[in-house]
Amino acid sequence: MRATSRLAPMKRHSMPAEPIGEFVPSPRLLLGPGPSLVHPRVLRAMAAPLLGHLDPEFLKLMTEVQLLLRRLFQTGNRFTIALSGTGSAGMEASLVNFVEPGDPVLVGINGVFGARMATIVERCGGKPIRVEAPWGRIVEPETIKEAIGRAGPVKVVALVHAETSTGVEQPLAEIGRFCREQGSLFLVDAVTSLGGLPLEVDRWNIDVCYSGTQKCLSCPPGLAPLTLSDRALAAIKARKTPCQSWYLDLSLVADYWAEAKRTYHHTAPISMLYGLREALRLIDEEGLEARFGRHRTNSEALMAGLGALGLAPFAEEGHRLPSLNAVTLPAHIDDAPVRTELLQRYGIEIGGGLGSLQGKIWRIGLMGESSQKSHVLTLLSALEEIFLRRRWLSRPGTALEAAARAYTGGGGFQT
Repeated sequence: MRATSRLAPMKRHSMPAEPIGEFVPSPRLLLGPGPSLVHPRVLRAMAAPLLGHLDPEFLKLMTEVQLLLRRLFQTGNRFTIALSGTGSAGMEASLVNFVEPGDPVLVGINGVFGARMATIVERCGGKPIRVEAPWGRIVEPETIKEAIGRAGPVKVVALVHAETSTGVEQPLAEIGRFCREQGSLFLVDAVTSLGGLPLEVDRWNIDVCYSGTQKCLSCPPGLAPLTLSDRALAAIKARKTPCQSWYLDLSLVADYWAEAKRTYHHTAPISMLYGLREALRLIDEEGLEARFGRHRTNSEALMAGLGALGLAPFAEEGHRLPSLNAVTLPAHIDDAPVRTELLQRYGIEIGGGLGSLQGKIWRIGLMGESSQKSHVLTLLSALEEIFLRRRWLSRPGTALEAAARAYTGGGGFQT
């Protein structure tokens, strides 16, 4: 007699055979905290046929990317690369390669991304020394000096140059000089500043500096420009323990980017490097001073227009980012509904607040290709229409007139 299974036969659930169509994203004006708009030349470059990651033509492209990045970082550092991964990978690589168990690391915290660095230090087994400032304000250089005086020698001092969560530009030069005198490595997050405002790695004594491609470089997210001084390279060689990350171990990645070696480590994101090369060429053609001036001018006009709508700057005066403009919302303005209407009706993206600032501020990015006069006026016009419909504004043209005066030198908020 045949044995029968106690298990009931499984029923086959057939899936509908409908094909999945082509994905066509809706047009968007990206004015949030990232990503920014991408120039058509960059998109065309990314559509070029693939090469192997050890093909001589591709290795030549890598050398050109390094040359262009050195100009942008304002450095002669031989170790200047584009790390595979977003800006957060740059942050993690910049810490896990230098922080060993027990190492004291001073971290300036005046927003989300400073706090994130302190978390990574903890995960490395380091001892973070948190020097905190109110969100919207800088970490004062004197406060950092005093903290080091109390704590004794620290291995690394880590700061965010452009705090994306608050719109604050942190001064660096004085702190860099102090770190060099004390023998500490100076580590800087330049994710929202590189390519949008002055950043002078060598002159400011920065030892480790990382960024991301999706902000002021106007390239899709996926690479983290990174530069290390010779002092930083020596610190990596002097480690007592292996780096806790194999993928982000810069002693291994260095051999792939070194012209004399080009030793395989991992498969490089070929198309992303095509795109970055073209984005860097566009920056080179524009010139850094012209590019920085464009960001400042458009930011001043935007802030003048927003001020006319009753939105006050969030970051402290004299330290406001031209690439990421943060404004405080009056109590009568609904945060999420307005941003939703901007996106759905006008196709415009802006950012809201993070953490304790959720619902209290807007973060408007004017980074790279997104920093254009036409985009400033388009956003202000859309906000005027929304404010008029909701009766938060009585006269049309108020914001546009304020922006126009700023563009013609007639005043406006200074950044």
